[in-house]
Amino acid sequence: MLGASLYITACTARNRLRVRLRRLREPRYLLGAIVGAAYMYFSVFARRGGGATAARRAARRGGDLPAPLVALSTAGPQLAGLGLLLLTVLCWILPGDSGLLTFSEAEIQFLFPAPVLRRQLLIHRMLRSQIGLLFASVVVAIMTPSAAGFTRLRVSIATWLTLVIAKVYFAGVSLSRSKLADGKTDARKIAWLPVVVLTTACAVVVTALVQAFAGAPATSAFDVVTRVGETVSHGAAQIVLWPFVTVARPLFADWPGPYLLSLVAAGGILLATAAWVLQSDRAFEDAAALAAERKALEPSRKRAGYRVRSRGWPLALTGRPETAFGWKAATQSLRLVDRRSLVRVVALLFSLTVLAVSLGRHNGLAGIVGFFATLATGMAILLAPQVLRIDMRQDLAHLEVLKTWPIPPGAVLRGEILWPGALITAFAWGFLSIAVLMSSVVFTQVGWSWRIATAASLAVLAPALVFAQLTIHNAAALLLPAWVPLGTQRPRGLDAMGQRLIMLGGVWLVLIVVMIPPAIAGGIVWFALQWAIGRAALVPGAIVCAVVVAIEVLLATEALGPAYEKIDILSVERHE
Repeated sequence: MLGASLYITACTARNRLRVRLRRLREPRYLLGAIVGAAYMYFSVFARRGGGATAARRAARRGGDLPAPLVALSTAGPQLAGLGLLLLTVLCWILPGDSGLLTFSEAEIQFLFPAPVLRRQLLIHRMLRSQIGLLFASVVVAIMTPSAAGFTRLRVSIATWLTLVIAKVYFAGVSLSRSKLADGKTDARKIAWLPVVVLTTACAVVVTALVQAFAGAPATSAFDVVTRVGETVSHGAAQIVLWPFVTVARPLFADWPGPYLLSLVAAGGILLATAAWVLQSDRAFEDAAALAAERKALEPSRKRAGYRVRSRGWPLALTGRPETAFGWKAATQSLRLVDRRSLVRVVALLFSLTVLAVSLGRHNGLAGIVGFFATLATGMAILLAPQVLRIDMRQDLAHLEVLKTWPIPPGAVLRGEILWPGALITAFAWGFLSIAVLMSSVVFTQVGWSWRIATAASLAVLAPALVFAQLTIHNAAALLLPAWVPLGTQRPRGLDAMGQRLIMLGGVWLVLIVVMIPPAIAGGIVWFALQWAIGRAALVPGAIVCAVVVAIEVLLATEALGPAYEKIDILSVERHE
């Protein structure tokens, strides 16, 4: 079975490469590959010389590093181990099953009826997963800022070993969940053992960290890093974190002795994890059978799993047609989202915010929360319209149904962007509120009047920027349907990455052009009122800018009507 698994893995990699090369005959993939290769070269490889020169200059100066970097490098294994412990806890809390238990249609048809042990099937899946793990480790090594190629090789090996351990462990978590659902008492007792051990480890680490910060709160992020590293390096916390620190240590160990010894120790953790997974024969058989049953019942293309729930928002019998599209997208989103997971995320964000506010402005946590809230606000406004595709980019797959509805094309386009625009705006406003609460810590040199005026203006401009980008994305979906993946499709490869970069750059370029007239109108209002009301003039200027953008969106959706009516159903690429 081992030889057959290696043969299947090698043939799969070869055929994938052939498909990637064959589709370069199409201009869109060829152009995407050129852009993707150029991006990788200028963002990674072109900086090697500069990095090496900077390293030589630092060596001539004596190699002195700033104190925060020294502390981070010293406590690196402990902090990485603490992060792995957190990820381990999330594996048990968050829903989802391991990919090692998901078999392809060919594997179900040929391997399940074969005289093969379930352990051998799991080993086969482990071998099949190595292609993606090796590629991910190579990418991490390429992105590592180092001038020495041998250092990149060491980083790649350490990263690959860490990813393999995580992959196998998550499979063990999925099998343990199957045991917990089993009716046998003995199986449940065995499955509860890792849960109890992990809970005890978390309790020990949390207790040690609380004791370390209870007497004297941290004054800066540097103090937080230093104190956390010292706390988890001694006593009971060091003992319970030893497996996690051992897994992360190869990424920080020096060559040759410490690195080789850390690889051997991490390999021991991998063997122990694999033994824990492979001993679950009965659980794996049940999980594999369930996976095969789900796979057999699924259609050729993966569909989302909707949950039947009561209608929280009944649709009126009369009204604007845009409301019907917004109702459809909102209902679809609510039936897809796991409310328990959403509540957990919101509770976590709320708890961090309350904790940061209660600890005061001199605590490092407040600065960290404020910085990430500010960053999340910008990402929600500029990148979320690219990611959230509950609009024409998804409904192009149902174009033959949309065209039968007696609805004006402009109303269809406005209805398609209604719900994603409102959802992204709500998230942007939420992160902006947190950023405003922490602004006195993050932007210490900016006065409160400037912070309030800027935040209010950004709150007004956020929906305008979001709806403008969604309009551009939907226009691209109508005018260039072959360039737009349908629904949840995520094409992979260098060429697909280049296509996404081209689309993102084109959207931002068009957005800049679209925002020129609104910016001029808003600037005139701001200039005229700043002498009377001062910094608060930013708000009416933003309002005028948003109104002009709304007019442009309305005109654009009406102008795209002929493109919607002329688009051919056959021009939409159904499969990637």
